Amino acid sequence: MRRATGWLLLALFLAWCVQVVSPDLGRLAAGLPRLARWLSGAFPPDFSGPADIARRASETVAIASLGTFVAALMALPLALFAARPVAPLPWLYHPVRAVLDTLRGVDGFVFALIFVAAVGLGPFAGMIGVALHSAGSIAKLWSEALEAADLAPVEAALSAGASPAAAAAVVLVPETLPQTASAVLYVWEANIRASTVLGLVGAGGLGQELKNAVDLLDFARVLAILIVIVALVLVADRLSGALRRSLL
Repeated sequence: MRRATGWLLLALFLAWCVQVVSPDLGRLAAGLPRLARWLSGAFPPDFSGPADIARRASETVAIASLGTFVAALMALPLALFAARPVAPLPWLYHPVRAVLDTLRGVDGFVFALIFVAAVGLGPFAGMIGVALHSAGSIAKLWSEALEAADLAPVEAALSAGASPAAAAAVVLVPETLPQTASAVLYVWEANIRASTVLGLVGAGGLGQELKNAVDLLDFARVLAILIVIVALVLVADRLSGALRRSLL
């Protein structure tokens, strides 16, 4: 009965989603020929001005890398406060968890949009957006790694007079370093992908070049930029995967 009820609720939820989205296969069929014409005009891809593409690609990598680094610095104290066994102030556990949920719940794209209004156009706003969103993700992964670690060395350190924060910093952080470093690499890889679209709100990177090409209906240029984005993501994926395997 419980399983049948679950399937019924899922079916009702999907029916509600269909009602809200209102899929229209007729519109899709009518639009596909137009899309095919655009795609046929995209060949061959336009790689003219390679210096501009290279500059935008470097901005994307810099936004993702510096944003991830700043996020890791922000995440370390948050992770300690959000790890129940070593939280120095237990009454802050749930408020800090709420902060992490907020940072993860607001996409980096939205943060970048807000900070473009605050600091102006350019990669700096994109970096802030990436850092704030990623800090929540990294801190959550780190706190879970700290909670899942063997607490016997921590208890020994606490019995010797160390504070919970000191015990975590001296014992747990080195013990969980492979997991925490792997989490940072995974987030960095995801940020490479996310940073490619931040330019759509004026936050620099390849997204800025992509937006310019779309606005001009220059689909050959769009295809060239998409090829560069895919290549960049593939390189980041392979590099991140190799580094994560080396930590095991």
